[in-house]
Amino acid sequence: MITIGILGVGTVGTSVAKILEENADIIEARAGKKIVVKSGVVKNLSKDRGLSIIISDNPLDIVDDPEIDIVVELMGGVDEPYSLVKKALQNGKAVVTANKALLAYHRYELQNIAGDIPLMYEASTAGGIPIIGAMRTGLSANHIDSIQGIMNGTCNYMLTKMINEGAKYDEILKEAQELGYAEADPTFDVGGFDASHKLLILASIAYGIDAKPEDILIEGIESITQTDVEFAKEFGYEIKHLGIAKKVANGAELRVHATMVPSESMIAKVDGVMNAVTVVGDKVGETMYYGAGAGGDATASAVIADIVDIVRGNQGPMLGYKKGLESGLQLLSRDEIITQYYLRLEVDDQKGVLATIAKTLGEFDISIESMLQKPTKNETIAKLLFTTHLCQESKMQEAIKALEALEVVYGNIAMIRIEK
Repeated sequence: MITIGILGVGTVGTSVAKILEENADIIEARAGKKIVVKSGVVKNLSKDRGLSIIISDNPLDIVDDPEIDIVVELMGGVDEPYSLVKKALQNGKAVVTANKALLAYHRYELQNIAGDIPLMYEASTAGGIPIIGAMRTGLSANHIDSIQGIMNGTCNYMLTKMINEGAKYDEILKEAQELGYAEADPTFDVGGFDASHKLLILASIAYGIDAKPEDILIEGIESITQTDVEFAKEFGYEIKHLGIAKKVANGAELRVHATMVPSESMIAKVDGVMNAVTVVGDKVGETMYYGAGAGGDATASAVIADIVDIVRGNQGPMLGYKKGLESGLQLLSRDEIITQYYLRLEVDDQKGVLATIAKTLGEFDISIESMLQKPTKNETIAKLLFTTHLCQESKMQEAIKALEALEVVYGNIAMIRIEK
């Protein structure tokens, strides 16, 4: 028999305990051993969770319990979970975690501490989608050319509403909060930070890159407007909030931001709160993984899959490599990113303005691919919307500053990157 202790018996932890009890027969048949939850740790002992397990408010009751074989960490946060997971591993206990923030900051330290002790984390990225297993095992014969992922259901839900129903950002954010998709302070989701943690985990498996959130480009969806949505539709794009990891000639790009993608692409068709990750391997080509990215049962399903793998002895190396990558890719700075861009700006509606804009862009080796002009409520001001050919991020940022300094340009310029 395998005995489990759960650090954090909230929505997901409760689902883990209930599923292990309700589906005990099929799980035992698949794992080869009976799996039982002995105890759980919570912050609030007065709340009834409907479970017949020992409940404590002291994490050491699990971490130091010699009868616990596998510690399941579902607390959230970084510092306390890190110290507890570290101690559990030092006590010789296997660990399963769904904590993306913990791994975004400490995955390499934990890998070194774990050694041959299993540390599994399928539920940390895209909820119930088995993307970690696919990356670590299913695609192990491939060099990974790129990863694109819709990794936050809140952002995808809001963008879907804006695209399909013409909803405004502020209105749909309020609705998402009322439905429980967004927190009272939604910054972690809509600002791109949640997706960045997940991208860093996948990039470690793909490229062996040890980066922190502070090292990569992270942007949210706060500045997206209906004008951007309409332009995207007219030119055959959808706007999605993506985590992108891409191998290029001299390194790897890691970035999280709103992105225009072709309407016919697979990832453009993923709507609502669903998550999806596309991975391009040099041998297998493009594969896509789609499903629920959050929710108690979906995330618990991934947690239990890790538990079963540990019981079977199938865990393998934590980040997918039994030895270091001799030719590990270097993380490119955000200034070195090369992609296409969409720009939205308000200008004087008069002759010569477009030529001035094009000339300014040309000074930074940026050329226009397509352009659309729209009127505003002020008859003397027009909106210019256009896309560029491939160019470097540093040059685009310099060009935006130069454009904003022109007398014919009003206010700040909005920019969205394009991936084809």
